[in-house]
Amino acid sequence: MSKPTPISGFPEWTPAQRMIEQFVLDRIRSTFEVYGFAPLETRAVEPLDQLLRKGETSKEVYVIRRLQGDPEGPTGDDALGLHFDLTVPFARYVLENAGRLSFPFRRYQIQKVWRGERPQEGRYREFVQADIDIVDRDDLATHHEAEMPLVVGDALRSLPIPPVRVQVNNRKICEGFYRGVGLTDPEAVLRAVDKLDKIGPAGVAQLLADSAGASEGQAKACLALAEISAPDASFADAVRALGVNDPLLDEGVEELVRVVETAAAYAPGLCVADLRIARGLDYYTGTVYETQLLGYERFGSICSGGRYDNLASAGSVRFPGVGISIGVTRLLGLLFGAGALSVSREVPTCVLVAVANEELRAASDSVAVALRSRGIPTEVSPSAAKFGKQIRYAQRRGIPYVWFPGVGGAPDEVKDIRSGEQMAAASGEWTPPRADLRPLVS
Repeated sequence: MSKPTPISGFPEWTPAQRMIEQFVLDRIRSTFEVYGFAPLETRAVEPLDQLLRKGETSKEVYVIRRLQGDPEGPTGDDALGLHFDLTVPFARYVLENAGRLSFPFRRYQIQKVWRGERPQEGRYREFVQADIDIVDRDDLATHHEAEMPLVVGDALRSLPIPPVRVQVNNRKICEGFYRGVGLTDPEAVLRAVDKLDKIGPAGVAQLLADSAGASEGQAKACLALAEISAPDASFADAVRALGVNDPLLDEGVEELVRVVETAAAYAPGLCVADLRIARGLDYYTGTVYETQLLGYERFGSICSGGRYDNLASAGSVRFPGVGISIGVTRLLGLLFGAGALSVSREVPTCVLVAVANEELRAASDSVAVALRSRGIPTEVSPSAAKFGKQIRYAQRRGIPYVWFPGVGGAPDEVKDIRSGEQMAAASGEWTPPRADLRPLVS
């Protein structure tokens, strides 16, 4: 077999990196459950007609087809694609299972998603997202929109990573403002403003003229709105100072004030109102979120989401929701690339049980069974080499302790190979220091 060619955009972490990922996922999962979110996992595929109608994603969806399928491509029930986020499949799940759910329904989902975008640092074609959403029947109270940043703030603060800042806006502010200045295609304006960081004000002004028919004055007003940013409710005064009036604009300002004030009360410094945040997906209708990892701002958001009123709807039945998603693989990829995360050892093993000779391997196995029964990660030496060689094997793998079973009635002994300290020990009683029991992420 020839040497395989790597496929870009599909990360495969080393065992040490995977342990860090598992640690991160456990911390995030624990925080989600503390806030009362229940676990859910949905299928990896969705009908193409559902995936292709949700914003700027049609060129990113991976289509599923059998190797021996119709060369013209999948049709009908076979027209499936891999999900590009977890919100669209969740909305479908709610519609299918509404009769069995208790509302408001709070769920978290930690799964892989797939996007056919150009791979680059922090952007992948296969990656893990950690989502929370709250949906209700007919109407969803706006106080849930203020809760989202608090949950992810606690989740990310529990990790050994740089601080984060959650940027919040409200689609109603943008759409109401655009209508107030006479622009009739607010979605086109939103998509243009969403590119502000990529193409700059001049590029956005030109895009507004080309895609939304904006005049120079209208484009200038839209850019002035996007420049407003404040860590408190003072952003509302800056919006009103622009002199644009619209009922939807007023509604959006009121809702965003509540989000910012709630965050300031419970997590000072976490949130900032930033009116350039638009989010590219069409289904958002209210508050939207993007999150910067401080020191890594140039890579964009590591955690995003928003309010959606019409994503989960069928006829007259509607299930509005709000959600936010942590891009776990994106976050870890950036930190791994910077060498900013490490683990104290590259294997879970805390104790290596030495083997004096192969005839006595059963005694070493018995020691391992006793230690594992008390939750101590243990493995038995792969060979009965000289003890010095077995110790070097443990050192190479970062295993802190080597256990020597007693021979001929002598007591067992355990050695801390970092300090050289060795003492008598019983496998049913000895416990390592808490800091050594599991690999530590820092």
